Amino acid sequence: MGSGKTYFGKKLSQKINLPFFDLDELIEQHEQKSIVELFDSKGENYFRTIEKNILHDFAEANESFVLSTGGGTPCFFDSINYMNLCGISIWINTPTDILFDRLSKGKSKRPLIKNLTPSQLKVFINSKIAERKLVYEKANYVINESDIDFEKIVKLICNE
Repeated sequence: MGSGKTYFGKKLSQKINLPFFDLDELIEQHEQKSIVELFDSKGENYFRTIEKNILHDFAEANESFVLSTGGGTPCFFDSINYMNLCGISIWINTPTDILFDRLSKGKSKRPLIKNLTPSQLKVFINSKIAERKLVYEKANYVINESDIDFEKIVKLICNE
């Protein structure tokens, strides 16, 4: 959350000339509700199940694309391994202070953090990173946000 997946995904899709999609937007279109509304009305378990189903349906129906997923997507239903089987996964490893600044500005759009105080948000970020890091490290590529070089990424992907 807040690592720049959508931003960098759009830039990467332009660089490699593939269509860009955002999994959260696909979920919202399918469910006819915002992510916040889904969390509020049906809860996280429902959301994670729908997220997995749409990820699988989308990957099976489309051949070449760039897809930005939610930060939790790889961590549920063994989705990181599914993504690795279907294509190339990239973890954008963003420093916690940058995540805090970004998330502080857009909390209302993010159901898991919308009601957190600044100190709670810092704890949340650190705990989520600690909790998810082992899964994120299973990505095909781990890229530190400060080192993002799209030419290098394109070469890595094209040599796969």
